[in-house]
Amino acid sequence: MEDIALNKQASTIIDIALENAHNYLLDLNELQTESCSYEMKNIEWTTCKDFTIELGQKQIEEYISTWECHRSWLHCIDFLQEKELEFSRQYHYRVRWSIPTRRKPIPRATASVYFIIEISKVKPPSFPVEVYYLVESNQLIHRPGQTSFREKWLKDIIQSKILLQESVNF
Repeated sequence: MEDIALNKQASTIIDIALENAHNYLLDLNELQTESCSYEMKNIEWTTCKDFTIELGQKQIEEYISTWECHRSWLHCIDFLQEKELEFSRQYHYRVRWSIPTRRKPIPRATASVYFIIEISKVKPPSFPVEVYYLVESNQLIHRPGQTSFREKWLKDIIQSKILLQESVNF
């Protein structure tokens, strides 16, 4: 009996994940068709020689302020780690999003966007840093100025987490 219930929960979770992945791909396809007439927003990123962890955090804040999100979304930015690679140094940040309300000031779920700022060891120090980001639960790499952020991505992640929480009984 427990196996049947467990299989049903697993099936529900898989269905939700597949539906969200499908919607995500549809959004990207729609975005590509819109991109011909829509200007991608970006900022002027700092040079490799001037980069600091704090400046990276400020520039991420500046960049996400160009995103078109409802004002009820709140976020915080955390520096996660520095990674030394053969030809570059990477700085990893997490931007955690939620919609707290008066009734529920502690949100049931959050959605994260992970930024990586890469400092090249081989390019001239006067070149700008490389920046890319990934939305939680997706492996597609987005680059500022090449992809328009979609608020729906955050909503889908939070909705998936809430549905998962509701399907699991402790």
